[in-house]
Amino acid sequence: MTTDPDAPVLIFDGDCPYCSVAALALRRLDSVVAVPWAADPVGPFLDAQFGSRPFAMVLVDPAERQVYAGRSAAEELADRAGTPGIVGGLVRDNYDRIADAVGTLSGRGRDPDDVHDTYPLTDEASDRVDDLRPAASEPPEALS
Repeated sequence: MTTDPDAPVLIFDGDCPYCSVAALALRRLDSVVAVPWAADPVGPFLDAQFGSRPFAMVLVDPAERQVYAGRSAAEELADRAGTPGIVGGLVRDNYDRIADAVGTLSGRGRDPDDVHDTYPLTDEASDRVDDLRPAASEPPEALS
């Protein structure tokens, strides 16, 4: 796990085997830290950022002071993984369909919330990013 204080943090559905596999692959990107949504420090971070706890894939980039959620997070991750631009667009445009299929296959029983934009990282949420890092799964539980 990276100790870089500016490393991006991915918040993902740690109960979903498919999401966990994707998080494991994304962790191999330079310095991305993957934290399951149910980890204790995630709720306070989401409260500080959104004023609620949306169930969504979230990518926090403290260096850019940006938070990507839902479709925006999926597209940003595809771009950072070096996939062709068309792949990021396809992921963004089909995010709801992909999330529905993954939820059905994994038996998640909960739909992601409708947050899909890029947001400025709030000061209060920025203060909580370092709390997320120790909660990174090693490896995701679904793969254990």
